[in-house]
Amino acid sequence: MSEKTENPSNSMDMLKWLIVFALLAGVITANYMYGEVSVLYRALGAVVAVAIAGFIAATTTKGSTFLTFAKDSRMEVRKVVWPSRQELNQTTLIVIVATIIAALLLWGIDGILVWVVGLITGIGA
Repeated sequence: MSEKTENPSNSMDMLKWLIVFALLAGVITANYMYGEVSVLYRALGAVVAVAIAGFIAATTTKGSTFLTFAKDSRMEVRKVVWPSRQELNQTTLIVIVATIIAALLLWGIDGILVWVVGLITGIGA
């Protein structure tokens, strides 16, 4: 017999996520209801509410997992060897030339197919 017990931190996480979503829904509702108030005040209120919601979300299990992932990703980006200006220009030129060649090739194939279909159906000029 398997009895599923609820993890206390999981129930707290659920409560925290409900608060986060309530805050975000409140921002949307307040922005709609207080449309006559200055945009500056509405924007400041929205930024503060979103920051609070983000802080609460970061204290959940999934939020802390995301923060760890973001920190690890940032460390990996620092390890990337970025191309030099010359390599970047050469690669860009190669992509542009390849795109033009592919476009001309597809244009030619399209023209040939239109000509063949015109011959078969007798519609072509």
